[in-house]
Amino acid sequence: MEGISAYYLVIGAALIIIVSYLYNILAQKTNIPSVILLIVTGYAAKELLGIEFNEDEWFLPLEVLGIVGLILIVLEAALDLELKRDKLRLILQSTLVAGLSLFFNTFFLALGIRYFIGNLDLLTSVIYAIPLSITSSAIVIPSVNGLEKSKREFLIYESTISDILGIMFFYLLVENLDTNGVTMVGLNVISNIGGTLLLSVTLSYAMIIAFQRIKSDVKLFLFFAVLVLFYAIGKLFHLSSLLMILVFGLVLENRMLFFSGFLRKYLDEDNVKRVLVDFKLITRESSFVVRTFFFFILGMSITLAGVFVPDILLLTLYFIFGLFSFRFFVFKFLFKRNYFPQVFIAPRGLISILLFFAIPKEFRINDFELGILLLSIVVTSLFMAWALVLDSFGKVGRMKRYISFKRAVDRGKGLLKRKNKL
Repeated sequence: MEGISAYYLVIGAALIIIVSYLYNILAQKTNIPSVILLIVTGYAAKELLGIEFNEDEWFLPLEVLGIVGLILIVLEAALDLELKRDKLRLILQSTLVAGLSLFFNTFFLALGIRYFIGNLDLLTSVIYAIPLSITSSAIVIPSVNGLEKSKREFLIYESTISDILGIMFFYLLVENLDTNGVTMVGLNVISNIGGTLLLSVTLSYAMIIAFQRIKSDVKLFLFFAVLVLFYAIGKLFHLSSLLMILVFGLVLENRMLFFSGFLRKYLDEDNVKRVLVDFKLITRESSFVVRTFFFFILGMSITLAGVFVPDILLLTLYFIFGLFSFRFFVFKFLFKRNYFPQVFIAPRGLISILLFFAIPKEFRINDFELGILLLSIVVTSLFMAWALVLDSFGKVGRMKRYISFKRAVDRGKGLLKRKNKL
């Protein structure tokens, strides 16, 4: 980074954002996830410009971008989710799929890690497997805009819940290693979730009431800063902080449900509704920028040396087979039909990276190849891209068949009218 002019950095940042915007347009037309293109662009930029990527120098900025990006992505998703009685089945199904997939993939992959990597105990293998078993909402949410509403909402719920459950599972496991007895671990889990939910609901009510009373024009980033502050403080106290963000977004979007009865007098609906439009816009724009730089820098950090290793390739093949076989079984059981392309939309991404580098030092294996992380992200994203593109072509085909059928019907009606006139 030394010796680089600030103007070159500004030009580079502007070009990255412009290219990312063009990738979003391309993604809407082709259903190829823009994050894959950003990762490839980051790697290509590093190779073409001859940049030496220093992991120690870039890890902290990448981690900060990942944390802020995760908060924005979950908040953006929560602000688009409506809690209605007719959505209860959808929420329960997505929670079931997210939970079953997380725990199956964790232990299935842990067994694979022990077999292919070797010299690892089961606990260490599970700790390494959890990050790779979480569906990335950071990739799913911006990639499924072209799907029909019910499928899109299911995938948003599933990926967000997978993030939350995965983070909780990872930290609860790591932070309770020294706890004696299953009962104490269970109590710690229940108190963590219960405490986080109670704090989340209280914080949401307090922020919304304050949100509508501030008269200043400059307040949207203030509220986002407060959310980030509580998220970071919650993580320091080992709470499930992502749950706070999800609950706040759900309460804000479904405020009429939460501010019912005597609480209705504390809600200025017109004021909140007016400001919420701008809040959603800023959240969406900020999420786009942070996500852009995170995946571009991630692309710069890629090295292919650890990818083409036989054991890593076999482990990735083993994991991908287990992942999609189990998803197919669960979707077949739950939905019976109409589960394409959802069954193939389970990419790994931002959360996997953040948790992978959050593995405690006492469990880190120096010779553990990071190629499994890269390959899992790329391969699952390619499966998602393939499924979305295929679904898009299917829609085009169905539309063409519908138009042809409608034209045939119209011609038949025209012939029948002429026959009647004769």
